[in-house]
Amino acid sequence: MKITDFCPLPSDGQPLQFADLFAGCGGLSLGLSMAGLRGVFAVERDKMAFSTLSANLLEGREVPVNQFSWPSWLEKKAWGIDDILKQHPADLSTLKGKVHILAGGPPCQGFSFAGKRVESDPRNKLFEKYVEMVEAIQPAALVLENVPGMKVAHTGKAWKALGIQLKPQSYYDKLVESLNKVGYQVLGKIVDSSLFGVPQKRPRLIVIGLRKDLALNLKGGVSRAFELLENSRIQQLEEFDLPEKVSSWDAISDLETVHAGTRPCTDPYSRNGFQEIANANARTTYQRLMRAGSGTVLDSARLAKHKPEIRERFMNIINDPDCVKGSLMNAAQREKYGLKKHRICLMRSSSPAPTITTLPDDVLHYSEPRILTVRESARIQSFPDWFHFRGKFTTGGSQRTKECPRYTQVGNAVPPYLARAIGLALTAALKEASEYVDSETTTPMIQTTLDIA
Repeated sequence: MKITDFCPLPSDGQPLQFADLFAGCGGLSLGLSMAGLRGVFAVERDKMAFSTLSANLLEGREVPVNQFSWPSWLEKKAWGIDDILKQHPADLSTLKGKVHILAGGPPCQGFSFAGKRVESDPRNKLFEKYVEMVEAIQPAALVLENVPGMKVAHTGKAWKALGIQLKPQSYYDKLVESLNKVGYQVLGKIVDSSLFGVPQKRPRLIVIGLRKDLALNLKGGVSRAFELLENSRIQQLEEFDLPEKVSSWDAISDLETVHAGTRPCTDPYSRNGFQEIANANARTTYQRLMRAGSGTVLDSARLAKHKPEIRERFMNIINDPDCVKGSLMNAAQREKYGLKKHRICLMRSSSPAPTITTLPDDVLHYSEPRILTVRESARIQSFPDWFHFRGKFTTGGSQRTKECPRYTQVGNAVPPYLARAIGLALTAALKEASEYVDSETTTPMIQTTLDIA
């Protein structure tokens, strides 16, 4: 690929454009849009998750970010990435030079240490579809988010059983190898979301790729994007007037029922008989940021209906000095309270929350005997209150692996504040690279390191 192949970026004042693959409810899209980028289209197979994305970023609702422009040839519905590749190959090729950033994070369950890490999990192969889309659209840059486990090699048990010794290779290694073949220089680093104003301990693997013709014109190549990400992190905290770490109390103390009160739930997706958190004034800078642009009725603030004995058990855990807050309960503590779940964590009010997962009963509120609401979980992920969620609140039984209700949507999402900083960093990196290309007095720098830092 030659430098002369590079399509010019938009002129000053025009936003960079992106497409989001495996978009979920739109956390990554929202963050990139908050950074000033404009979405072209998003791919999400689940109808509930796509309904949430559409309600906020597609349906013409008045929101404080750019909404998707959406190509006329693509039906506005829940799509699988393989279906779009199969049905619209020619249409996708028309997006070359128009989609500057291709974003997306394939489902992480097959990589996650919280799950079973099954090597043959078909979801582990979805990154191959991501690579196919990169080939079709040829964006200037790409970004992919996943759990840190994507960097850890699977053991290859099937080969070992046959007596064949192969060097273990992680799916991250396979991804880098595949993207290198189609013309991208790629680097992945573990990033701590809590350093970006996200009130949550959520380490994530962020993979950034630049087309090689652009990477050759940046000092340090694609690693320059991570230097710019650190710059955007500092800039974001200063702009939002946030501390280095935002605590759980900073994030959701205004939603404590003793402070905000409760009322009958009015959400159209909820069954009768539920209560929801009412409204109260913001108590912190972070809460004011989250409340900006939202109405007087909180979306997705429905409270769980715990039985009295469950509430009593939760309150005993909160008051038990032997139950350490902010980390997983150990086996002795779980046995003491008759808890069969292996992953359950009592929040610490003074620290960022533990990682929000797709299971609502993984985390207990720091002061009230209950699990978190969808809205509180979304706050901890850095979704602003104006961002509304659609679909069921929870699901269970055989539907758990087939549906993506609200708690799952939130738990699977990329924190928007992390995504916003990534969007700012990529914008800066592409601007630097394009300015270098435009200069007639400079020559390409040679980038020699492609290995992960």
